[in-house]
Amino acid sequence: MKNIFIIGSKGIPANYGGFETFVENLTQKKVSQNIKYYVACMAKDEKILEYNDSICFHVNVPELGPAKAVYYDLLALKKTINYIKEKHLTNCIVYILACRIGPFIGHYKKILKKMNVSLLVNPDGHEWKRSKWNYFIKKYWKYSEKLMVKHADLLICDSINIEQYIKTEYGKYKPNTTFIAYGADLKSSQLADDDEMLKNWYSKFKLNQNEYYLIVGRFVPENNYETMLKEFMKSKTKKDLVIITNVEENKFFDHLKEITHFQKDKRIKFVGTVYHSELIKKIRENAYGYLHGHSVGGTNPSLIEALASTKLNLLYDVGFNREVAIDGALYWNQEENNLSTLINQADEFSNEEIKQLSEKALQRIEKSYSWEKIIETYETIFMK
Repeated sequence: MKNIFIIGSKGIPANYGGFETFVENLTQKKVSQNIKYYVACMAKDEKILEYNDSICFHVNVPELGPAKAVYYDLLALKKTINYIKEKHLTNCIVYILACRIGPFIGHYKKILKKMNVSLLVNPDGHEWKRSKWNYFIKKYWKYSEKLMVKHADLLICDSINIEQYIKTEYGKYKPNTTFIAYGADLKSSQLADDDEMLKNWYSKFKLNQNEYYLIVGRFVPENNYETMLKEFMKSKTKKDLVIITNVEENKFFDHLKEITHFQKDKRIKFVGTVYHSELIKKIRENAYGYLHGHSVGGTNPSLIEALASTKLNLLYDVGFNREVAIDGALYWNQEENNLSTLINQADEFSNEEIKQLSEKALQRIEKSYSWEKIIETYETIFMK
């Protein structure tokens, strides 16, 4: 039996978030009977529960601002080491999602090595590039990334671009890397077009099927909200722009109001968050098009989900996004009028043109990003 300890997600059941959805699917869709998963879960208690045939150990973390995630990973790693010792487990792997605890990992790597436990790391994206961090936190993230790469037995990258970056940036450590993509649910939404929940949601925000562009993602500057808002406002489209994101107590939201005056454009609608998986899937399916502005990181979950369900996808032109969609999407950049022109053109597309793009996108996801394929690849790695 292989015992796989997963650290770095907020835990399961997944509520929202890429890593959480990944762990949910990895455990729920497990095929091999020779694998047992143990998942660290951020909580207000220290319980140990079972879910998806996995052991979920709760980690109670105090509110420490940006340091909370670092402390959470450290506590989870300590709990993992103690659990392995107490239960006298063998054939163990510790899989850490993201590079938050680099300055401390050397110490723990020595302990894990003595216990004959392998250390796997998912480096995620370029966390040190995110604009929400100040200069010192960015420096910490970059330093932490370096040390996580240095000490990992294997780095599992969910983007070919990220894998290449790791090999180039940290070549002196001769990092052992592999590429395993993020997955997507290829099933259509179970909700019908006349479902009451869907109809009520559309009614609440005065929306009609196939008459809106959609954005789903974290409300941060590096996701190019400023460009998307300004360019959409310039466009001639009569369709709405629906933005599913959390903007509560967000200074960036007030900043964008001030510089774009998007609140004066009745087409632009911030609708909060949607946590019901079937509802958000149906909202994606019924959108005319999807705008994706992510510029930092590896394979983005919301992009995979959009390509699997939305007919027309307009993506920010960066290597991470092109790597995923290839010729199944349209691309835009930050040049003035570039995106607004593309939106105007997209509005005039024939059904056949949209169908061709949609089929290419879906074929791309089916071939390389289905959860079944991802899980099979992970289980093969773990069993080695």
